[in-house]
Amino acid sequence: MTGSLDGVLVADFSRVLAGPYATMLLADLGADVVKVERPGAGDDTRAWGPPYDADGTATYHLAVNRNKRSVALDLTDPDHLAAARELVRRADVVVQNFRPGTMERHGLGHADVAAVNPRAVYCSITGFGAGPGADLPGYDLLVQAVGGLMSVTGARPGEPVKAGVAVVDVITGLHATVGILAALRHREVTGVGQHVEVNLLSSLLSALVNQASGYVSAGVVPGILGNAHPSIVPYELLPTADRPLAVAVGTDAQFRALCQALDLPAVATDPRHATNADRVRHRAGLIAVLSERTARWPADDLAATLSGLGVPCGPVNDLAGAFRLATDLGLTPVVDVPGPDRPHPARQVANPITLSATPATYHRPPPRLGEHTTEVLTWLGRQPS
Repeated sequence: MTGSLDGVLVADFSRVLAGPYATMLLADLGADVVKVERPGAGDDTRAWGPPYDADGTATYHLAVNRNKRSVALDLTDPDHLAAARELVRRADVVVQNFRPGTMERHGLGHADVAAVNPRAVYCSITGFGAGPGADLPGYDLLVQAVGGLMSVTGARPGEPVKAGVAVVDVITGLHATVGILAALRHREVTGVGQHVEVNLLSSLLSALVNQASGYVSAGVVPGILGNAHPSIVPYELLPTADRPLAVAVGTDAQFRALCQALDLPAVATDPRHATNADRVRHRAGLIAVLSERTARWPADDLAATLSGLGVPCGPVNDLAGAFRLATDLGLTPVVDVPGPDRPHPARQVANPITLSATPATYHRPPPRLGEHTTEVLTWLGRQPS
């Protein structure tokens, strides 16, 4: 075995981000993912650029589609639909993120697949579930807004801001992957597949963790605190002489070390700052005092001093700095995936999961639209058109 999921066939009818991210993770772990796309257009993200790589492919699409085979099928064409039905009949996993009812109209819904392939794990990804919200458009920005994330994200109250990436899609893709793996384990025991359902709104509410728990358990509706933390102080950006520094003081000992570095012994012993709860209550005055002192230091010098005392901190990096840091730490954040007839290897962000016996592999670059149509149709016993 070279991959944990060797021998697992995934019929991937998903597009854009949440579904393709989930299926890429499965492919990295050894699954054979067949990506079904619309002829002539393909996954929406193929057109989402710039930026483009050296071969002119939208980098958005490249982000979530490696290790897959692409087959172009028009589900309104009887022959193509027959091929799709044969694919799901053979598949171990079916993933789709159409609006509820779309796959059923083609005879590819969960009940249809279970009737001919009871071992299949069928994963449906929606924006708001299959109930009253079935017709609502599942866009990440919309869910960040209505799902509460933007209500706690922004520079100051009254100025909500979305996250800089489609984080709800990513979280939902991760939940889909976990659900699929759990269902495969269940099938291993029982021999029977099941329906895995995830949606963007529920995934976001779960991912709001402490903020959501504060509301559910204590009735607290949080607001925007900028870069501050609602329950920990100081746990935010502090100014320095050249750029902001993130300081994450999670314990009283770390707070005392911070004060030692900044030569603020009176602040460390002030009863208003004795415990984290005290510091939360007196946040504004404390942050003002700390900021006045940190602003005298260059960021790198202050980071080195604080780190030496065990205070978690770090400067705000751009992506170039972030990848440089990961490389300096020996994490190998980038991989090059060569492919046939490709003038350049596809540079990809590495899978972050390290497995000692069955590591992630990178055997196919993101496929061209329909690149494997003839190969897959022949394998399915269908005549390529």
